Amino acid sequence: MLAAGAATAATLAAGCGSDHATGGVRVPGAVVPATGAADERGDTPAPAPAPKPQAVLIGDGSTSDTGAQPHQPVPDRLQPGRRPPQFVVFSWDGAGELDNGLFARFRRLAQEHDAKMTFFLSGLYLLPESKKDLYRPPQHRAGASDIGYLSDQHIRDTLENVHAAWLEGHEIGTHFNGHFCGSTGVGKWSPEEWDSEIQQAMDFVTNWRTNTGFTDLPALPFDYRKELIGSRTPCLEGQRNLLPTAVKRGWRYDSSGNGTQVWPQKIQGGALWDLPLQSIPFPGHTFQVLSMDYNIMYNQCGPNTKADPALHPGFQTQARDAYLMGFDRTYNGNRAPYVIGNHFEEWNGGIYMNAVEDVLRTIAGKPEVRLVSFRQLVDWLDAQDPAVLRKLQTLAPGQAPAGGWEAFLGAPAGAGAPAGS
Repeated sequence: MLAAGAATAATLAAGCGSDHATGGVRVPGAVVPATGAADERGDTPAPAPAPKPQAVLIGDGSTSDTGAQPHQPVPDRLQPGRRPPQFVVFSWDGAGELDNGLFARFRRLAQEHDAKMTFFLSGLYLLPESKKDLYRPPQHRAGASDIGYLSDQHIRDTLENVHAAWLEGHEIGTHFNGHFCGSTGVGKWSPEEWDSEIQQAMDFVTNWRTNTGFTDLPALPFDYRKELIGSRTPCLEGQRNLLPTAVKRGWRYDSSGNGTQVWPQKIQGGALWDLPLQSIPFPGHTFQVLSMDYNIMYNQCGPNTKADPALHPGFQTQARDAYLMGFDRTYNGNRAPYVIGNHFEEWNGGIYMNAVEDVLRTIAGKPEVRLVSFRQLVDWLDAQDPAVLRKLQTLAPGQAPAGGWEAFLGAPAGAGAPAGS
């Protein structure tokens, strides 16, 4: 375990570092459907759905246009004097389905609690190893990858879960491809090299049928050219040169940074929402840790994914409590959106998966909590009065308005302060 007092521990192990194909690890690196009656949280119900249009296949039939995504809320403006809802985003890096069934497990959990999530899909998880030379990573040989390749069966399983996830209302973002970190990693890439990496990630999603030869699976039900609006980089590296490329591609947000629990702001001249992982309390220590499973593990036992089983119960409790302390700080404070990052991994016996499931179950039923995707969050942010957002951005982590929300956000005389829309 890293020594207590390492004030920068949260950033030393920033981001993720899983190798789904080999099990290796690299260091650095609820919203309800908008149908039916409006609920007490203030969402405006969408009109009854029109008959579903016939799917229009795109390209080789790997993807299709099936119309508007189901189960999306209609964002309303926060009314004067109303307390903001508490948004929580559970996000997943890589999003490949293996024998452990974690993708399906967390889809089921989300359905139980009307939660929506963001899955940052690694493009290589849809490319067979036999076709690996199709991948031309910047500054690396053709076919190189630090996360390996999935088996044909796991590619099938991933496609089936991505297909179902989108229909359930979840977002499909990107975690790019080869997951290169460190001195020869994505932090060295130029904007042009990032553009190449993005295009290849999109191509692997939009051409999986040609690349795999699978003819018995349906097309993915979305146009990835429109669906893809945000990302998280490998190991949280390389954001500076990624951002100009993301803007040119019309993306709406990025989640590759290290941040604190404050209301998000736009960057790149107001073109992108910056939605980083956040520093949260780490039980038993004076320093904080990033709100991601890998970072919590790294601060418990370094990059060791098979620590002494006797330590697992304590590690799981510590991970759960860290997430809950982060939630409580913002829920009872400034109500800044809370971002949690995860991987479909069974590190240390799967304790981090158990911890994050426990957290979701604990917070899902709390008043004014909305478990949303990044897309849904930026839809809501973009619907707000910019002056209101500027006021919210003045609140420090954990800081509730001294005079209450009604006074802070200017309620009309006599108005109450229930949760906002």
